[in-house]
Amino acid sequence: MDVPYDLNSYLRVLKMASTPTLEDFMQVAKIAGAGILLVGLIGFLIFVVMSFLPGGQATSAVIIP
Repeated sequence: MDVPYDLNSYLRVLKMASTPTLEDFMQVAKIAGAGILLVGLIGFLIFVVMSFLPGGQATSAVIIP
C-alpha cells in the first residue's frame, strides 16, 4: 500500500469536487425525503396488515402506561 500515492489521489479528487448549488441540493433533499417517506409507508402498511391477520402478533413499539 503506497500511502503517498493514495493521499495524492484523494487530494486530486477533493480539488476537483465542488459544492452543489442550492437547486441541486434541494433536488437531492426532496428525492431522499420521498424515499424515506416511501419506506415508512411500506413499513406502516405491513404493520396494519399484520395487525388484522389472525394470529398476527404485530405490536406497537410505543409502550403506553
